[in-house]
Amino acid sequence: MSAAAEILEVREVHKSFGRLRAIDGVTFSLAEKKITILIGPNGSGKTTLVNVISGFYKPDSGDILYRSQKITGWAPHRIYRTGIARTFQVPALFWKLNVLENLLVAEKQNEGENFLRAPFRGLWKKDEEASTVKAARILELLNLSQHWKKQASTLSGGQMKLLEMGRALMSGAELLLLDEPISGVNPTLAHEIFATIVRLRDELGVTFLIVEHRLDIALGYVDQVLAMAYGKIVSSGTPQAVISDPQVIESYLGA
Repeated sequence: MSAAAEILEVREVHKSFGRLRAIDGVTFSLAEKKITILIGPNGSGKTTLVNVISGFYKPDSGDILYRSQKITGWAPHRIYRTGIARTFQVPALFWKLNVLENLLVAEKQNEGENFLRAPFRGLWKKDEEASTVKAARILELLNLSQHWKKQASTLSGGQMKLLEMGRALMSGAELLLLDEPISGVNPTLAHEIFATIVRLRDELGVTFLIVEHRLDIALGYVDQVLAMAYGKIVSSGTPQAVISDPQVIESYLGA
């Protein structure tokens, strides 16, 4: 069996804020259609790394490649268009829109929103119908179908995080960067969220890079672990190998 293709490469990336080296020569790659979790103590550089990959920060040096294309220093909207989307620890939804509408607004190149074409429904009706079918499929995968009419603000915290994932998928994203998707979520729903992530990988072929602290739940669902400390990757590999690594035990677990 051939090895999975690399969808993302991070090469010797550095990022400092004054004298603080938040990212110090980070290098790693992500295999396509795999789930990778990024772990490390607070202040280790995890969120800064995600911000650099997604374009919210520009690296001081180093390169980032998505599907072999250099995207180093690109603006967030340009990176988003290439197929990389991210979520945040605190979901950012359109609170007054319902669940279905939150997905539909993320569809790219919606002809019905074109100023010149909007008056001529016949030009975009089929596209609109196709978008609705696509959104219904995503809601099914997220187990949110029964909530499609609900206003986003009425959802539970876990459902909001699932909806934010769905909006990213609606955009056609093939790589999702998730920032603590089960933070503040009860254990039962937390397991459901990670089971959904596995389902999205298996059925849609999505690749995930996830920042998460709740290792007791997350480690049972991931393919690879990257451990950070002091701005560096100190260990990578299978969950068992990384958690057993003395450097991880010393820097992250504090044992």
